[in-house]
Amino acid sequence: MIKRFLTDENGTTSIEYAVIAGLIAMVVIVTVGLIGEEVGAVFTNVAAGFPDA
Repeated sequence: MIKRFLTDENGTTSIEYAVIAGLIAMVVIVTVGLIGEEVGAVFTNVAAGFPDA
């Protein structure tokens, strides 16, 4: 029973996909955080360029 458990690879693929999805999610979160600040600054500068109504 222990030998069969150690050689069973049915759950391995799902764990690998979960790890890959987690890494992709972390990259997306960091990228959006970094780009979001820069985009916010650009919109602030554009808004400051318009005359007050």
